[in-house]
Parts: sequence; C-alpha cells; structure tokens
Amino acid sequence: MLGGRLRLLQPASGFRSAIDPLLLAAIVPAEPGQRVLDLGCGSGAATLALAARLPEVSVSGLDANADLVDLASQSAKLNGMAERATFFPGDVLETIPGAPYDHVMANPPYLKADHGHPPAGAARRRATVEGTATLADWVKAALGAVADGGSVSFVHRHDRAEELLGLLTNGAGDARLLPLWPKRAGQGAKRVLVQARKGAGGDVRRLPGLVLHTEDGGYTAEAEAVLRHGAALGL
Repeated sequence: MLGGRLRLLQPASGFRSAIDPLLLAAIVPAEPGQRVLDLGCGSGAATLALAARLPEVSVSGLDANADLVDLASQSAKLNGMAERATFFPGDVLETIPGAPYDHVMANPPYLKADHGHPPAGAARRRATVEGTATLADWVKAALGAVADGGSVSFVHRHDRAEELLGLLTNGAGDARLLPLWPKRAGQGAKRVLVQARKGAGGDVRRLPGLVLHTEDGGYTAEAEAVLRHGAALGL
C-alpha cells in the first residue's frame, strides 16, 4: 500500500482492505504529538496509513476480531511502527480504553442488519453488515472517545450520508462532507467522507468531492497523490 511504503498483513482468505481506509486516513487533521484512535480498525490499514503519513503521531486501533488485531500488531512491527502504533481487542458498545483521543476515525459496516442481500462469507459480512452495534452506536462511541474540539472522521455509503450527518449533530458540528465520485463529479458516488468536530457549531459544508478514476479506468492524479504517495486530503 501507499506505493510500497506500507506493508499490510491480511487473512489468507476472506475480506480485503481496499482504498476506503486509505482515503479515511488522509482526512484526519492530526498534528505532531497527538493521539488518534481507529474504531473498527480491522487489519490496520487506516491506522498504519495514518502513521506512515504522520510519523510524529501516535495511533491506536480497536477491533472486535482478536485475530485481525494480532495481524495489525504484526504489521506495525513489520513497518517499524510498533512503538507508536498499538492495537487492542474491544467493542464499540463498551468503554474505550485510553480515551479521550485527539481524533477518532472509523470505517464502520456500511449495510444495515436487515439489508436484503448480505455478502457471502462470514468475514465479509462482519466487515460490511451492521451487527449489534448500529451506525448510531458507532457515532456515539466516536464522540465519546474524542476530546472536546477533536475531530471524528467516517467513510461510509453515500446513500447514508444524511443519516450520518444527522447523528453527528448530537454532539458535534462544523461538519464537512466529501463525496467520492467514480469517474466524473456528480456521477453516482458510492462512498462519502464525513468529518465533524466535537462541541463545535456551524452548518454542514458540502465539498465538491474527489474524482477517483479517469475514463480509461486508472486513478486520477488527485487520487494517486493520496493512494500511492500518502498525501493528505484536506477538508
């Protein structure tokens, strides 16, 4: 990942991290000396991508799957980040160790539990379909784990963006919404990046968005800067 700057261990079969966690990590506005929590970190893609971009920031990842937590910890060692990247098992419905953090990011399951067509495979279902914790629970956990004035950042389905924004208004403000367009702006975005600050006021700012692909299927220069070169994606 990140043009070879980051090596990530993943399960031999099942769910694979794609570009969503890299884009999520790119919007976190952490500064040197700050602490960031990745809720539902999986095998650590977003956590370690942020650590690669910001070497003076400490990152932590929490996930309910102990096997993925172990893989993430091994990846931290593999990339020489073990001293500033830590992972631990836990549930978003329980008390979050180490809180409050300066920033929290999350890539929660995108689909509601009653979704009509769950994906095949237990690992993929856990990663993409809500379990006991709903989106409201993820937002509550993020806001509970972040310090006043700190940011909470999410990557989610574009068609649930308004739901996510509505949940964030209960404790956060100054929200920013960045659509992720497949090939052209306005052309059926599937994902969206959303960020807000705990305790802040202000209305939602809807940004033009990021176009991911060129017409021939490659990544745009703007997407390449983030996905290959580890650039920040400012909101």
